[in-house]
Amino acid sequence: MPERKFTNNHYVPKWYQKRFLSDGQDRFFYLDLDPDIVENNGVKYKRRKLLKWGPSKCFAQDDLYTTQWRSLKNTDIEQYFFGKIDQSGEAALDFFLDYEIKEGLHESFENLLRYMSVQKLRTPKGLQWIEQLYGVQDRNQTLILLQQLETLHCAIWTECIWQIADCSESNTKFIVSDHPVTVYNRKCFPNSKFCRGASDPDIRMIATQTMFPLSLDKILILTNLSWVRNPYQNETALRPNPDFYHQAVFNGTSIQKGRMLSEEEVMQINYIIKKRAFRRIAAAKKEWLYPENYLNSTHWSKFGFERGYLLMPEPREIHMGGEIFFGWNDGRSEAFSEYGHRPWQKDYKNDRRDERDRIALDRFQGEFAILQGKEWRGWSRDFGNEGPRSDSDEFHDITISKAPKAMRKAYYKYRRKV
Repeated sequence: MPERKFTNNHYVPKWYQKRFLSDGQDRFFYLDLDPDIVENNGVKYKRRKLLKWGPSKCFAQDDLYTTQWRSLKNTDIEQYFFGKIDQSGEAALDFFLDYEIKEGLHESFENLLRYMSVQKLRTPKGLQWIEQLYGVQDRNQTLILLQQLETLHCAIWTECIWQIADCSESNTKFIVSDHPVTVYNRKCFPNSKFCRGASDPDIRMIATQTMFPLSLDKILILTNLSWVRNPYQNETALRPNPDFYHQAVFNGTSIQKGRMLSEEEVMQINYIIKKRAFRRIAAAKKEWLYPENYLNSTHWSKFGFERGYLLMPEPREIHMGGEIFFGWNDGRSEAFSEYGHRPWQKDYKNDRRDERDRIALDRFQGEFAILQGKEWRGWSRDFGNEGPRSDSDEFHDITISKAPKAMRKAYYKYRRKV
């Protein structure tokens, strides 16, 4: 008989859950968003919504990953496939929790990407999505497909702008859901066709952003470069080079750090996590489970300056260009565009797109400078920069001059009053 630890499957690992408990705490407030209706002695009743459970009982299901061929059960997927991914993933999360450019970056980056990609697929929501996508009803087939798709999201996420945000100054901390790799697209409302059932907005959509809480206080946010450069385009169009499987290059110096989230922003993020959960969420404090009770507005597209900019990285850190060249000792060389195109591919150079995005980026940087102020939301190590960063008076005025005319007029009018 297989050991119970391989048949009681945690689709959100216990080690990950423990990151969201306060010191000395061993149980969550665990909320079922759609409790089962059960019958006992002919009487039907709905199970309790709110429980106090520890990580050993939360986000788990018996035999979720057990394959069965006739009477023979096999737990190798839980024991070996998820066992290895969880082990390397836990170490990778620790590396990025206090991110610095240091030895081990390459290995940690690859392990984190693989862990996140698999984590998005291994939940009940992810497994149902695989079944819908491939039209399969047999769980054995679904689990085989999951293993084949383990790197599905990696290339797209590699080419995103990475931001590690911090809520240590907020009384409210991050919650954890039964689908912890969460996506948000300001155009894809919770009841839209993109979000029904087990569906998520495609991560290749220009405005789709991925967020993954790393602990109570830290969260990783991934944003498509094309969206940061031009947030005025069709949110549901596909990003340049949308092929899931292509070679991609990651620049570890471009990760933005230093963003300190406000209480309102943390609650907005928790609200997104809750609305994109499949059925269950958990929190160290009961009130964190109900962010909608404390928000001024739950309008999906207006989080962040009333414009849907909640998860945006600092655009003043972003620049045009970004081609990457490699040279080898034998004289060979390779080149990649910032979107992963190779020189022989059609869109390796796209002057029309680049000019459109350059104009849009200038405008967005000006708009953001007005909304955010002189102090930057975050900063990276690109070009040897160190944070915190802020605009000088001269640079601030130059940046603002690129903002839309109506915004500039309103801003200068306000500044004269002040």
